[in-house]
Amino acid sequence: MAFMRLGSKSEAFHREGQTWLCTTGLVSDVTIEVGDMKFHLHKFPLLSRSGLLERLIEESSTEDGPSCVLTLDEIPGGGKTFELITKFCYGVKIELTAFNVVTLRCAAEYLEMTDNYGEGNLVAMTETFLNEVFNNWTDSIKALQTCEEVTEHAEDLNIISRCVDSLASKACADPSLFNYPIGERKKKNEDETNLWNGISLLQPNGEDWWFDDASFLTLPLFKRLINAIISRGMKLENIAMAVMYYTRKHVPLMNRQVSVDEQVIETPSSSEAEQRDALEEIVTLLPRKKGVNPTKFLLRLLQTAMLLHTSQSCREDLETRIGNQLDQAALVDLLIPNMGYSETLYDVECVLRMIEQFVSSTEQAGIEEEGDDLLTPSTLVATLVDGYLAEVAPDVNLKLSKFEAIAAAIPDYARPLDDGVYHAIDVYLKAHAWITDSEREQICRLMNCQKLSLEASTHAAQNERLPLRVIVQVLFFEQLRLRTSISGWFFVSENLDNPENQSGGNNGGCLLKPRGENVREKVSELEKECMNMKQELQKLVRSKRSWKNFTRKLNFKKKPECFNPKDQAKPVI
Repeated sequence: MAFMRLGSKSEAFHREGQTWLCTTGLVSDVTIEVGDMKFHLHKFPLLSRSGLLERLIEESSTEDGPSCVLTLDEIPGGGKTFELITKFCYGVKIELTAFNVVTLRCAAEYLEMTDNYGEGNLVAMTETFLNEVFNNWTDSIKALQTCEEVTEHAEDLNIISRCVDSLASKACADPSLFNYPIGERKKKNEDETNLWNGISLLQPNGEDWWFDDASFLTLPLFKRLINAIISRGMKLENIAMAVMYYTRKHVPLMNRQVSVDEQVIETPSSSEAEQRDALEEIVTLLPRKKGVNPTKFLLRLLQTAMLLHTSQSCREDLETRIGNQLDQAALVDLLIPNMGYSETLYDVECVLRMIEQFVSSTEQAGIEEEGDDLLTPSTLVATLVDGYLAEVAPDVNLKLSKFEAIAAAIPDYARPLDDGVYHAIDVYLKAHAWITDSEREQICRLMNCQKLSLEASTHAAQNERLPLRVIVQVLFFEQLRLRTSISGWFFVSENLDNPENQSGGNNGGCLLKPRGENVREKVSELEKECMNMKQELQKLVRSKRSWKNFTRKLNFKKKPECFNPKDQAKPVI
């Protein structure tokens, strides 16, 4: 740490309680009170260095005689700083450091200790040392922290701005240029900072070296530093990580996983009001670019914001940010415990708003989703929402209208298969066995029976919780699939019977050549099975016979294991 020694004389003062006395042997002719401290001093050393003290001593001496009493309660830094100033005026040895130079500079300005009152006065000496402090990262951080004690004066002298600019330039530069001990700090804190709530905080290239030091600043100073660093063009990903690091330290409630049964949480390290104010400011610091802030972190922020009762605008901002990148969310993070007056276990209203925001932003952006249908943002969100519905469906207090609103918020094109929404519907019907037949039919309209996989269709065909109309519809579409398969077999059979096709033709000789008789036998079997299915369906509608007997005749599998989308809980038949 940088330092500068001033003065050459040995200590000339001693303290008795809250009183400082000069040991020169001369009788004191001026008493200066700073707060609850009193300094018994001599006029000449003071007025020869300070313009303010010269005027005050002169005014006081004319009124009260040779001895006077002055009060300097407003001096920056208080009694501790005035003690150093007194020693400077008497030529006693003092040491300037990054911890005291800011308050001394402000106090020197306040007391008018310029070179007009002696060469090498305190204003000039502290300015010289400040320039040396700004050349060093560690000293600049310490100096900026002390600005909090004299904010108004430091602001007027541009000390805060100069310090912030110094730090910002160093944070954006190669740290090896100013000999910051990065390797040592990273080795010391690596284990405890590498992962936080499943979110990686450190960058593999060492660009995080300044996070820890910056996290000790008060929020107003940290905010100014971040804005200065952003203006210098640092990557937004690094900015987001720095804000996350700061949040971990100053919003301890973020470090707790809240369960659905936990409504009040103790916050021993800081008050709820302080954390609430900090969180609201932190949200404004996060980069607005989509995908820069980890969705997991944003969801944790939102949950904490609900617990701390932050402003409505703060929560809406977080919901919008999350909604714009909902395809990057994990199901477990969407299960936000309900903090309001709703009877549901989870905050389904909040999730619905985020889903609507995602759909809206996607449509407004006119995003053309290319590639595998299962990997586009829309299909990822559809899978996520279907999984979410299956998780919240067992809640007996979840209204049918809410379930429908969430399921219907996903556009039809986003679901290549409706297996997930079918599973969620089945879970809901099992947990809400009392709903009416019309309501059962209503909820089943959320799925498209034509978009069920073979496993899901097989399961649905045996599912007694589904309305009869839905089961018949499932079987009808399976019959259509069967007819399509039969048509395909006929096409293959005709090609095999055609000698030209067997010789290769336009297919480059790539067609297989199985016996035509085997193909015709297979087609005949499929036709018979199709006819049997049609006859049984007609009998079922006329006689409404036992459903179990019907499925037994159709040789449907009875085990539900054939349908298990996304490894979720299997519905019980």
